[in-house]
Amino acid sequence: MLGVLLLVLATVILTVVGRLPKEWGIPTGIAQIVAAVTAVIGLGNGLVQFLSWWRKRGMPAPAPTSADIGTAKDILAGLVAQQWRDETVLRSLGDPEPMPLAWRSTERRELADHPEIIAKGAVAFPGLDVHMADMARNFRALRCRRLIILGGAGTGKTTLAVQLVLELLRTRQPEEPVPVLLSAVRWNDRVHPRLQDWLAASLAADYPALRAEGLGTDIPETLVARGEVLPVIDGLDELPEAARADMLTALNRSMYETDQLILTCRTEQFAESVEEIGDALTAAAVIEPQPMSPAAAAGYLEACLPPVPHSVWPQVLEELRKGTVPALSEVTSTSLGLWLVRATYIAPRVNPTPLLELGRGSPAELHDHLCDQLIPALVSTRTPADGPPQPFRPQHAWAPEQVDRWLTYLSRQLARNEEDMCDVAWWHLARHTSSRTVRIGAAIAIGAVVWLAFGLLTGEPFLGAMIGLFSALVTEILIGSWFTESPGHADFHRRGRLAELLPALQDGLIVGALGAIIGWLMPYASGTPKFALRSSVQIGLLSFVGFVALLGLIRWVESPSADLTARSPRSTWQADRNLTAVRILGGLVVGLATVGVLLYSRLPPTMATVVGLVLGLLFGLILGRHHAWLAYKLTIPRLATKGRLPLRAMDFLDDAHRLGLLRTEGPYYQFRHIELQQHLARRQHAAHGEESRRPSPLA
Repeated sequence: MLGVLLLVLATVILTVVGRLPKEWGIPTGIAQIVAAVTAVIGLGNGLVQFLSWWRKRGMPAPAPTSADIGTAKDILAGLVAQQWRDETVLRSLGDPEPMPLAWRSTERRELADHPEIIAKGAVAFPGLDVHMADMARNFRALRCRRLIILGGAGTGKTTLAVQLVLELLRTRQPEEPVPVLLSAVRWNDRVHPRLQDWLAASLAADYPALRAEGLGTDIPETLVARGEVLPVIDGLDELPEAARADMLTALNRSMYETDQLILTCRTEQFAESVEEIGDALTAAAVIEPQPMSPAAAAGYLEACLPPVPHSVWPQVLEELRKGTVPALSEVTSTSLGLWLVRATYIAPRVNPTPLLELGRGSPAELHDHLCDQLIPALVSTRTPADGPPQPFRPQHAWAPEQVDRWLTYLSRQLARNEEDMCDVAWWHLARHTSSRTVRIGAAIAIGAVVWLAFGLLTGEPFLGAMIGLFSALVTEILIGSWFTESPGHADFHRRGRLAELLPALQDGLIVGALGAIIGWLMPYASGTPKFALRSSVQIGLLSFVGFVALLGLIRWVESPSADLTARSPRSTWQADRNLTAVRILGGLVVGLATVGVLLYSRLPPTMATVVGLVLGLLFGLILGRHHAWLAYKLTIPRLATKGRLPLRAMDFLDDAHRLGLLRTEGPYYQFRHIELQQHLARRQHAAHGEESRRPSPLA
């Protein structure tokens, strides 16, 4: 595709310049040089890729050794542990102590496979208050080590999955697989029909360190194929009904006898899917939480209180233990309800009297009240850090009503997305509004800059207008795909990686040699053989510099190293921004080289400078497969002017994560609790409904 694009551009350059009047002062020879270099880079890129394929065709990649597999597992285990340890601290899962939820094997026989297939003897998980170490031991005792965690809304399914992942990592033996937690909404079974294919693709995307050359080839695929990864799939219930059934079917079809699995889902949705496919998940134990007793909930809340609590708290706890506040008892029977009470009334140290008043009413009203108070409470209690940034405090000050409005907008956008109703991706923000206006505005801006530059420096306004119009048209056409592209990866670690630049230099020499040959032949074709040597040097040098600066350097920084951290939303944003900087730098290098060649060809200095730098910058911005950061930068100002998101949208999302309103899942943000997301979206729809029922002021 790149080669075709460059060949078309070369043809356009020759055609346009060949039709310009001679008095405009643009020698045809200069146009031929620029067009030839453009064409050589395109052809050379295709030649280099063909030679690389040919070399690998006869030399199959060596299979990873046992040492490579062990190293890769250790790297993956460390990345997963760091990733979810930070999330555990951020979510206060162990402060002051884990919530006292007891889990037991389900009593609904239709949801589980035959007991003798699940475990030897009696199925574990008796329903007592067990330590996480006991939970991990019970899991390892299962015949196939497959576990389904069920429960209602806010019962702590994800919390248990995260804690179990960390415990399995803490006690993992070298021969055991590495648990990796993934969101179910990321699996598209039409793209990856088998669990193994999706798991390998997710590992390669979320943990780029596994693709480092030092570990060998196809490490993610090898780990999955050998059963060295334990997938922990969270949130099956967040998929549409048909997709849930399809996923369960795909799991049963794609898992081998030794494949392990942990899956979380709401009970009713799982039951519906099992009934639809007519089969349970093979050899999987199924557990559900026991409702938390009012006494246990009161004990947990009491442990969270400060040394000198508000004077009303003893009454709240006493009535909770007695059961005289039924709504509060029901809300606090789940881990979500406990966390809401703690976040909205204990952390901000406010008067808990509303818990008594609403606690005697409807549980739904109390739940909505707690969700309404959550954002103001978190913003007021987690103020920005003074001095150096702290990992679990926001870095910027936001007004509660702004946070509420922006998160409501995101929840509404997710509710409209039928394919993925949970993932907030920063590069998807460009899809939340029409890109037509942004594309036209960017094209006009670039065309105007080119027009002014050529017009002022060459004294030919009409020529500048034509070239500016051409630049605007090319820009408008090429940037259309930016708004649907995914972010790229950039690794600027240099230690031990400088040798990886040698292949790029070798490929550049091949392209440069191709350019020199074409440059030598061009004067003979035009009847001026005396210029063959100069043409060969010019085109060969520019082709070498252009290929290395624009393509070789980008491919080098896109190659991951083994010391990379797991992907996060912020790291992907920074990586795509860095790729943009590399492309611009490469474009400037090519532009400066072009200026030198044009000056050597006796073109006026002003025209040589403008032609070289403008072409270099345009190539640097337009070439490449990843422009998500540029699309983000073009889109956010428009969303900000409408009040939907702030100009510092990425800082806001990062701080919403630090506040505990969002969580991270690989490169995605997600609402920490789907119930909060649904509450915000539901409230927004209700507000729109009220506005639609109001009489018009013009009526």
